[in-house]
Amino acid sequence: MNNELLMELAGQFQLDGVLSSVKPLGEGFINDTFIVKTEGEETPNYILQRKNKNIFTDVPAMMENILKVTTHLKKKVLEQGGDPSREAMTIVPTKAGDNCFVDADGEFWAVCEFISDTIAYQNAETPELAYAGGKGIGKFQNMLSDMKEPLVDILPGFHNIKVRYEQWDAVISKDPVGRVKEVQKEIEWIESRREKMMEFWTLVENGTIPSRVTHNDTKINNILFDQEGEVLCVIDLDTVLNSPVLNDYGDALRSYTNTGLEDDENLDNVSMDWSIFKAYTEGYLSETKAFLTPSELEWLAFGGLYITYEQVLRFLMDYIDGDNYYKTKSEHHNLVRTRAQYALLESMEGQYDKMRDFVLSLAK
Repeated sequence: MNNELLMELAGQFQLDGVLSSVKPLGEGFINDTFIVKTEGEETPNYILQRKNKNIFTDVPAMMENILKVTTHLKKKVLEQGGDPSREAMTIVPTKAGDNCFVDADGEFWAVCEFISDTIAYQNAETPELAYAGGKGIGKFQNMLSDMKEPLVDILPGFHNIKVRYEQWDAVISKDPVGRVKEVQKEIEWIESRREKMMEFWTLVENGTIPSRVTHNDTKINNILFDQEGEVLCVIDLDTVLNSPVLNDYGDALRSYTNTGLEDDENLDNVSMDWSIFKAYTEGYLSETKAFLTPSELEWLAFGGLYITYEQVLRFLMDYIDGDNYYKTKSEHHNLVRTRAQYALLESMEGQYDKMRDFVLSLAK
């Protein structure tokens, strides 16, 4: 996309200052992200994103969810004496007053203020950083624990294993690109755990495990830290939903504790790092144990297995379906991801009793 068009798109929003440049930022799986710079030191910079309308089929509703959550967070930050412009995302409206802009091609664009002088980490390389990340997500959930305004379910079935199985069964039956035969072993990984995963999901459906406001993408690069290393702000709120907090906790364990890469081809590299698990859990529960129910605490550690298993299923399902969801770098990229995530799942399963006992010891 040429710079002139990007500048024109950025100009559709209520920005302070004179536009200077728009350049790509990062490599997201889902959205396309750009940094928008303005002239002068006194005016803010911004983040411009093209939202993936194939995944987020109701972008205006998604943006309304984000606005509800950030408004609630800003109120909480003010009550605690903090700086709401730095400790919560700020959505910038279009010149027409909308939360997003639709271009001539039907693409959806959104802007938020860039939070300067921050540090973002790609991995939780130390227990200290893992603790801080756990505390950050825990604080995020804690501040939203009394939010009564419902959110629109903009990702129906997200982290709902019953829905995932319906999708899975349909893709396996259809076998659209003829890959089922080559992944029989991997398919068995999924099927052998179906009963246990459905047992857990029944507790969600009957309310034993409640739904709350959750982030649903809690990798550490979605947390900004200040220059002193303290958690400043949780970002990338596209997936905020009402769902079990176990999803956020489990997703964090999946990304934080992995000693290898999400798409590591050397499976010997992949395992769950106990020291990182321990530190993240301590940080997380320091903010959340006061409001979590006994059933949430009882099943919290299982959240790591649940989300990691779901990711194995999703990577494998996308591979069988012809790689339509995740961006891939090679023909077998999703299969490589599947196998790496499964290695992590096996490591978690081998340590599950110890994980559960540790959570319950902290909850006393």
